[in-house]
Amino acid sequence: MKRRYFIQNSAQAGIAVLVLGNYGCKQNKKKEIASPTVEEAPEEMEQLFKLSLAQWSIHRMIKDEGMNPYQFAEKAKSWGFSGLEYVSQLYEEELKAANFSKEAMDGFVTKSKVASEKHGLENLIIMIDHEGDLSAADEKERRAAVESHFKWVDAAAALGCHSVRVNLMGSKIAEEWTPASVDGLTQLANYAKGKNINVIVENHGGFSSNAEMLVEVMKKVNLPNCGTLPDFGNFCVKREDGSYFETACIEEYDRYKGIEELMPFAKAVSAKSHDFDEQGNEIHTDYNRMMKIVKDSGYTGYVGVEYEGDELSEEEGIIATKELVAKSLNLST
Repeated sequence: MKRRYFIQNSAQAGIAVLVLGNYGCKQNKKKEIASPTVEEAPEEMEQLFKLSLAQWSIHRMIKDEGMNPYQFAEKAKSWGFSGLEYVSQLYEEELKAANFSKEAMDGFVTKSKVASEKHGLENLIIMIDHEGDLSAADEKERRAAVESHFKWVDAAAALGCHSVRVNLMGSKIAEEWTPASVDGLTQLANYAKGKNINVIVENHGGFSSNAEMLVEVMKKVNLPNCGTLPDFGNFCVKREDGSYFETACIEEYDRYKGIEELMPFAKAVSAKSHDFDEQGNEIHTDYNRMMKIVKDSGYTGYVGVEYEGDELSEEEGIIATKELVAKSLNLST
């Protein structure tokens, strides 16, 4: 998973995707970009989408700068978001120290819920990492991974989320990966069904970033609470060293084709960004084209902002991405 960090002193903004303010950026930013502006949008667009914030956007602030992860709701509110997408690994230090006990997990839920309610934000997703490989070829390993995810499904239900996001990073042999993925997801989705929680898969490296293969898995699982979380920027299917994230990408699935293929199964959307030009456009992804695909699919849920770049500060990147999503919605009508 590759998501980033956070800031302070941001201007207030509206909750709806298309209601944007003018935000002040840090004076020490590395690169000047023009802030996109949005003309008054048609009334019917105002409620089409709301914006959520992926917590990975502030992970450096939490991991490197010592920010309390329970400030997530406060910061998201200050930037004008209305939904929260939690990342399990950002709470690992606290929870591992308590061996992920029921008391520790309940504490995570209570503190997160108090913060989200205080700031009037909706809890949407917990993104689960480091809990084993749901697509492991070995049956016992796969079952252990499924059961390791249960505590986060329970936490998501207690928080009032609609979904948990999982990864399919097991076998690197295609003939093993597909049936193993189907089995792992089916087991977890059947457990989550009793909690009214969806299990959603992000295109997140390896075979999961091959949208055609992930769609095949979705069709074979064929459960109403199992779907996808299409991510605009995660379509690398092969890296130099064979890892999921660490080295340069040498083979990428077409991102527009991929999003179009994954949207029929989508229960969330991740508007991933990395780098911007001087006009405020993302240089790797055509957001007008991408948001048109999202709209044309009939999807009307939250759009998650996830900044993962290095040129801008996390605050600047989050705000730039938020404004670009809104601008793209307006331009693609």
